[in-house]
Amino acid sequence: MNTLTAIARPDWLPFERWPFDTSVLSTPAGRIAVTDVGSGPTLLFVHVGSWSFIWRDMLVDLSRQYRCVTLDAPGSGLSSQPHAPVSLQGAGDAVGAVIDALDLQGITLIMHDVGGPAGLAAASERPGRIAALVALNALGWKPVGAALRGMLTVMGSAPARASGGVTGWSARLSASSFGASRHWDSTDRAVFLAGLDRSARRNTHRYIKALRQENDLLGRVEAALHDELAGLPLLTVFGSRNDPFGFGKRWKQLFPHAEQHIIAGGNHYPMGDDPRGVAEWIRHWHTTHVSPGRFPQARNETR
Repeated sequence: MNTLTAIARPDWLPFERWPFDTSVLSTPAGRIAVTDVGSGPTLLFVHVGSWSFIWRDMLVDLSRQYRCVTLDAPGSGLSSQPHAPVSLQGAGDAVGAVIDALDLQGITLIMHDVGGPAGLAAASERPGRIAALVALNALGWKPVGAALRGMLTVMGSAPARASGGVTGWSARLSASSFGASRHWDSTDRAVFLAGLDRSARRNTHRYIKALRQENDLLGRVEAALHDELAGLPLLTVFGSRNDPFGFGKRWKQLFPHAEQHIIAGGNHYPMGDDPRGVAEWIRHWHTTHVSPGRFPQARNETR
């Protein structure tokens, strides 16, 4: 089993803004930054496109009761830039490498946005380790419909990638009230943006482009939702202002017994719109729907 190595905290990431130690794991996709905090049932937080700072307030809250693990996808945050262009497959492989290295069991997989396909790709190869799913404005299938595919084409295009890398407009949008920063102050926003250098900002658009291209992975992920992962407890949370493509309805069709919540006035980042409320929904749902005796609750021995 691969081991994690502690890394020095960069100057732009003060402890009071990110009160967790971070380690790196060497993988075929490069060095992957991993944060592992708390003890109890395992929650694995997966986001692809920015970096783990979006989960900070959730980690602070839920790590009092759960083991909370998150990672920076290849080419973002504290993870290294891979030799090959970033991809959903590479991100999924990184998630899988973290699961295997930490020997995670009984995982509640908490996914946001493009983290849905990446997290589910890893889960589909390790279904015996997965206890439940949480989708926060996430999808888990091949994008369909002219409006959605058109938006992905524009956001994943070379001009968007170039302008996003140079000007940082897409990163600043993620650091706005539309994004994760409704409860952040100016220093928090500065830390978040510092974790997205020019290469990482370009990779945001490459990951979006991958949603139009990696059809094999997306097909495998969707098949897993009908097969290996079908019937798992599912919780979804969406912002009332940001489900234009009906992802919440699709999740309910796939998982008829899903528990679903809407944040009034919420946008694209539920964990930023109402971190305390989302944490409480997860806590209550996990207590009532996820079997506590099915998996061992191993403490992290690598910290």
